[in-house]
Amino acid sequence: MTLMKKPSHPGEVLAELFLEPLDMSAIALAKRLNVPRTRIERLVKGETALSADTAMRLSKFFGNTAEFWLNLQRAWDLALARETVDVSDITPLQAA
Repeated sequence: MTLMKKPSHPGEVLAELFLEPLDMSAIALAKRLNVPRTRIERLVKGETALSADTAMRLSKFFGNTAEFWLNLQRAWDLALARETVDVSDITPLQAA
């Protein structure tokens, strides 16, 4: 079995790859995105998930895609589910 590295939370990616190099605070970004400061602060702290609305705003501001941001969230969610969801009692469907 191959051990996979747990993906980064989208807020961590936002902070480390986008905000820090620009020397921009979460509050400053929130103002530029026209969202409550707590939305970006909580995202950066990993306390909340990234919404489609926020993904669209980030993609417009940073010039990338909403899919980039949502894929980060999807990878994070799936990694958490793999750690917490027990599917051991489910028998796979057998083809006839």
